[in-house]
Amino acid sequence: MTKNTVLACYACDPALTRGRRFPEPLAPTRTDYQRDRDRIVHSSAFRRLVYKTQVFLNHEGDLFRTRLTHSLEVAQLGRSVARSLRINEDLVEAISLAHDLGHTPFGHAGQDALNACMADYGGFEHNLQSLRVVDALEERYPQFDGLNLTFETREGILKHCSRLHAEQLEAAEPGGVGQRFLLRQQPSLEAQLCNLADEIAYNAHDIDDGVRSGLITMAQLRELPLFDRYRAEAQSEFPPLGAADGQRRLLYEAIRRMLSAQVYDVIAATNAALAQVQPASVQDVRAAPALVQFSADMRVQSQALKHFLLHKLYRHPQVVQVMDKAQQVVRELFACYVAQPQTMKAGFAQRADGVSERERARAVADFIAGMTDRYAAREHERLTGQRLLG
Repeated sequence: MTKNTVLACYACDPALTRGRRFPEPLAPTRTDYQRDRDRIVHSSAFRRLVYKTQVFLNHEGDLFRTRLTHSLEVAQLGRSVARSLRINEDLVEAISLAHDLGHTPFGHAGQDALNACMADYGGFEHNLQSLRVVDALEERYPQFDGLNLTFETREGILKHCSRLHAEQLEAAEPGGVGQRFLLRQQPSLEAQLCNLADEIAYNAHDIDDGVRSGLITMAQLRELPLFDRYRAEAQSEFPPLGAADGQRRLLYEAIRRMLSAQVYDVIAATNAALAQVQPASVQDVRAAPALVQFSADMRVQSQALKHFLLHKLYRHPQVVQVMDKAQQVVRELFACYVAQPQTMKAGFAQRADGVSERERARAVADFIAGMTDRYAAREHERLTGQRLLG
């Protein structure tokens, strides 16, 4: 999908990209968005996602989702919808694969702990950190820091941003990826799609992981109309799935049907919104309200699912107990490295040497944010003598 005759007029055309911060010759066999995707897949930060928590820590089981498998699922869902909407699949894939590159170890618990540690130094936002990874922290090329991705991929990676950080980004890069937050504009349809595919993916796979862990049950899931409708359909069509030894297949089939229903709903609702607004360009998309969306009924059902997972899984006492320890690991690592920056890896130790307190804290945050779960746990044990996890 690289030609104007295939892409819709409101899609991001790689031939019309706003370009890279450091100009480079075009690749002979790949579009700019395909090139972005390939750079992301080959990055160190992408490989580290395989050992970063989604909900359950890396040592808790081999089959639970990680940030890597989550990102792959987001990319698969995103490409499926993008094809139907005639928007750029390659850009959707690149944004999807990169959207969690800045996430800390230990999932949202690690992010919250690091944000608290950084409260006096500008805070910590994982979306902004993902942008830092691709703009500055990856060290692969002799000509520049980071991956030098296109504007459109970088814009999609920065899903959320505080006004303060948007102002800082705008000062450093006038008219860049921070501008839309100041103008209250939308990103491209490709970026909007990644945001919704992210939500669809984690709602579905967190059901699967929650049941696999034993923390939520099929009986509890029957309280959810969005899930139970497809469970009932699958069980009616395949009665043996109702038996005890068919429950795993029943769960998979219900989730599969639920995912399909959400994908078709997004396609229909988004096409309806596009027909109403009739954008003729990417700039029209930016000036319009968000166009990639659920129908009103599916949005209500999706919110109910999120509420269920929040209270039944993410705040389950067993999860909270582990995450409390994970937050302690992050807080104590931060304190150790700020006090003794020479205990970090050489490159980060050099960045923290002879600089302001704020710059030292940011170097420490960059180091911790890049850690995998197991590396953070090992480092904590090395520095404190305590083994809290694993």
